[in-house]
Amino acid sequence: MKKLIRNFLLFFIIFLVIAAVFSSFTDQKGKSETVGLETLISRINNDEIGELVVSGDKITATLKDGKSESIRKEPNESLSALLSNFAVDPAKVAGVKISVKDESGWDYWLANIIPFLLPLLLVGIFIFFTMRGLQGANSRAMSFGQSTAKDFKPDAKNRATFKDVAGAKEAKEELQEIVEFLRFPKKFHDLGAKIPRGVLLLGAPGTGKTLLARSVAGEAQVPFFHMSGSEFVEMFVGVGASRVRSLFEKAKKNAPCIVFIDEIDAVGRRRGAGLGGSHDEREQTLNQILVEMDGFEPTQSIIVIAATNRPDVLDPALLRPGRFDRRVMIDLPDLKDREDILLVHARKKPLSKKVDLKVVAGRTSGFSGADLANILNEAAILAARNNKKEIVNEDLFEAIEKVMIGPERKSRVITDKEKKITAYHEAGHALVAHFLPDADPVHKVSIIARGSAGGYTLKVPSEDRHMHSKSEFISEIAVLLAGHLVEKTIFGEVTTGATSDLRRATSLARSLITDFGMSDHLGPRTYGEKEEMIFLGREIHEQRDYSEKVAEQIDQEISGFIKQGEAQAAEIINREKEQLEKIVLVLLEKETLEKEEFEQLVGPKPAKREAAVSVD
Repeated sequence: MKKLIRNFLLFFIIFLVIAAVFSSFTDQKGKSETVGLETLISRINNDEIGELVVSGDKITATLKDGKSESIRKEPNESLSALLSNFAVDPAKVAGVKISVKDESGWDYWLANIIPFLLPLLLVGIFIFFTMRGLQGANSRAMSFGQSTAKDFKPDAKNRATFKDVAGAKEAKEELQEIVEFLRFPKKFHDLGAKIPRGVLLLGAPGTGKTLLARSVAGEAQVPFFHMSGSEFVEMFVGVGASRVRSLFEKAKKNAPCIVFIDEIDAVGRRRGAGLGGSHDEREQTLNQILVEMDGFEPTQSIIVIAATNRPDVLDPALLRPGRFDRRVMIDLPDLKDREDILLVHARKKPLSKKVDLKVVAGRTSGFSGADLANILNEAAILAARNNKKEIVNEDLFEAIEKVMIGPERKSRVITDKEKKITAYHEAGHALVAHFLPDADPVHKVSIIARGSAGGYTLKVPSEDRHMHSKSEFISEIAVLLAGHLVEKTIFGEVTTGATSDLRRATSLARSLITDFGMSDHLGPRTYGEKEEMIFLGREIHEQRDYSEKVAEQIDQEISGFIKQGEAQAAEIINREKEQLEKIVLVLLEKETLEKEEFEQLVGPKPAKREAAVSVD
């Protein structure tokens, strides 16, 4: 409809332009007054005419007073014959300047052909645009099954390289082989080596899977075809398979190249999963991908790179040798990697000389590369809103909390009682976390509402850890329960503010038993096996590999772990009541406590207990 309206407007504008030109010509020619032959004869007899110009069947008479008149005569009759027929005195004619002018091409076209050509021209233009619109619709219908992959040609200005990817050292080393194969395939073929046809990038969202794939293409300087898994599937059966064929045909014409399929789990889920897990169009698309990956010639330099954060739901046929048999794991960045990522994203941002990105990296444990980029962007926005010329530490720390928890809600109106309850609640979290050696250090305590939280206690681990002990989990449960216990101890009853803490503590205690095998009574085994059964967006199936009696024991063990954490928290709260009151007074006054001021109030954090080692 939009295209039809646009064509109509264009047609209308062309019509107005031609009409304006034609009317302009007509106006110019219409300046002479048209009179009859009798007037011409009368004026000649009265010596009123100074000049006569004959052009075809038209006579233009210029009067002695400067006026101009037009007279039409018969086409085949000469002026002299005309004057003779009217018995004009030759002496009168001799006093008039007479000239004969050949009719010009411009006058001929405008006067004779345009009146007939103009309607035909306008109709032709209208038909042309109408047919072109119909052809466009037909071509779109015919190209419905064609690939919609985005083609990124190697360009020195915008191509990504491994220098643009901070961290992920092992992943870059693994992908370096792909780069060498694409640049120097002959040395591999001469030795009979076959490079993996498919590379599967695994990692949490935001860890840089797409950027890594683009950097491989940039390093190898080959075309890069990017398509999301969801772009294959349409409402019409067979379109997805057709697009797969089109994509690989395009790749073969541009070999050597890289085909990147993002979020491949959209079409690569396990087939025949049952309710909600099967879709004819998706399965046909997956089948076509499997066929195309098997159909490569041994010497074809086409590498298929796919990315997903759900490798557990992929069909086994995708992961067998000859397809995606090389898997590259991209972990969340550690402290040094986070600092390098921050440096990359801070290149075009004016940072204050006092900013130490290592400190920022230390406060962002567990953040992905995308989270770190978002932190610097939010810090830049905060600095701009405050009319600063540089980004300072306060902007970065505020951005970290905004990304982790949400924006501050200073306008939220709370009563003095709610403010006091929040202060005791957060002081309890901070106090227990500080005095438990296995808990993470407290970096900030605040009773300012942020996001959905009425207040928050920010704990940051002193070092990156990949393994956690049972004592650390129990300490975490104790910290989560501390706010609930303080409310009950000070006010004699609890509020709904601890709902989230209780839910997280219960979930952690269940994981200790069912996932980590840390129960002393139930032994080192896991309980329950979750299977991906999505219906209306919810997981509705969990296979229970244990009896009802064991389920009852699991509930008892969960309660036991929670009571154990509760006992640790209660012991610290009762022992350090004086310190608790100090924290509450400062929070009610200043609303926020940073790490240095907090440790000045309660003293340094106790050292972590080292496990005893016996030597025989």
